[in-house]
Amino acid sequence: HVQLVESGGGSVQIGGSLRLSCAVSGSAVRSNCMGWLRQSPGKEREGVAAAAGFGAFGTTTYYADSVKGRFTISLNKVNNTVYLQMDNLSPEDTAMYYCAARPGGCASWPDWSWYTSWGRGTQVTVS
Repeated sequence: HVQLVESGGGSVQIGGSLRLSCAVSGSAVRSNCMGWLRQSPGKEREGVAAAAGFGAFGTTTYYADSVKGRFTISLNKVNNTVYLQMDNLSPEDTAMYYCAARPGGCASWPDWSWYTSWGRGTQVTVS
């Protein structure tokens, strides 16, 4: 049974930074596609970033166009944690951020329904 626990959300000023963490238990991050997705009122759900860590060439990462160049996803395979570094934040980034996982690669990573395990989310507010 995979458990995901997010932390690191909060309130930040426009242009500021936050780092979200997702502690994973019950499965190794290297065996899963690990994703960060977000949802805010009145907006569609959005896959933000994902990472696949099982390949021979290290970690492969994926990003939504809306966050490319500002967000960075990373895997710590030693402490089994996924991070999302968010820089140059804007009010449009305000949302509940969820960590999600699915065994294998990240073929359909932006799709909310594709993941098999979810955390409870952490709120990010930018103003």
